[in-house]
Amino acid sequence: MIERIGLVVHGGKQVAVEAAAHVRAWADGHGVPCVEIDVWDTPEDEDEGTARRLSALEEAERAGMPDVVVTVGGDGTLLRGVRVAAAVDALVLGVDVGRVGFLTEVSVRDLAAALDAVHDGTALVDARLMLTMRASRPLEIPAGMRALLRYGRGPLLPPPTPREGDPTHAGWGVPLDVLGLNDVVFEKLARDRQASVAVYVEGRLFGYYSADAFVVASSTGSTAYSFAAGGPIISPHLDALVFTPVAPHMAFDRSLVLSAREQRVAVQVLQHSGRVAVSVDGRLCGVLDPGDWVTVYAARRRARLARLADTDFLGRVRDRFGLADAPAALADGCAPAEYQPTEPLPDDLAHPGPPDIH
Repeated sequence: MIERIGLVVHGGKQVAVEAAAHVRAWADGHGVPCVEIDVWDTPEDEDEGTARRLSALEEAERAGMPDVVVTVGGDGTLLRGVRVAAAVDALVLGVDVGRVGFLTEVSVRDLAAALDAVHDGTALVDARLMLTMRASRPLEIPAGMRALLRYGRGPLLPPPTPREGDPTHAGWGVPLDVLGLNDVVFEKLARDRQASVAVYVEGRLFGYYSADAFVVASSTGSTAYSFAAGGPIISPHLDALVFTPVAPHMAFDRSLVLSAREQRVAVQVLQHSGRVAVSVDGRLCGVLDPGDWVTVYAARRRARLARLADTDFLGRVRDRFGLADAPAALADGCAPAEYQPTEPLPDDLAHPGPPDIH
């Protein structure tokens, strides 16, 4: 049963504003408090005179600790909602009014039915892997960064605070209170200076890279920045890390696909590299100087996305990316849209692989 709704709306889209009104009407009709969250009307920063952003937990507390976060927009809006929901383990319901979305699924016409399903407990819950980080020091955002990011991004988020950690593990870095659903991106700050880094997998040096950026994505985020940079598409049901260099100045430009349950990726900025910005799901979290390092690995907590039905992920890939079939193949014939014999599914197809993996 829904006890309190947090509402995240893409205010720049009229269709989103109208859909949000339907969410509020549903909440009123069911006696459920509905509070808008992730708003940018906090007090101005005294040093720079610009609006500041609250931390995820502060935003959740300000909204009265919702147990369901409804986002109305595209994937970017959903990521804003996931940021707040993950802090309090709330369920996320994404209403799709975007353009190329993979995370938002519920259409405006199905909004009431989706809210009903969440309310009565019949909605499916899609648990997605999230990423977190440890760093050689607490991340900081240098003065003046707000001016660089003022256009198109909104007010700046505060850098993540350190999580509580065992002091005997100090050599492994400062655990940061940050969760990402899509990716962690390491990006050069200056146009005339490449980001040069050493990349470690499971504590062992894999190689030295020089590039415009480096993306460490979850399987969910494999269809975002990593894909745009030439990375592979990974099923979101697979717990994987995908490391993808962006415009690398080197012959080896392939992605690495790693087991998120067993492996971690560390990036160390080399001594004479330019400074490197660290972003999580598109939001700047800090700037690394030469010598600094960050380890990205699977978080203990998963994002919980509400669905009305099982997602046809590859069908969505085909549709959203407008994949074109090979003309040469089409000239040789066509095939049915599905292969579904009427007989019961054999056990080796229903449960493929050795029994110890089920």
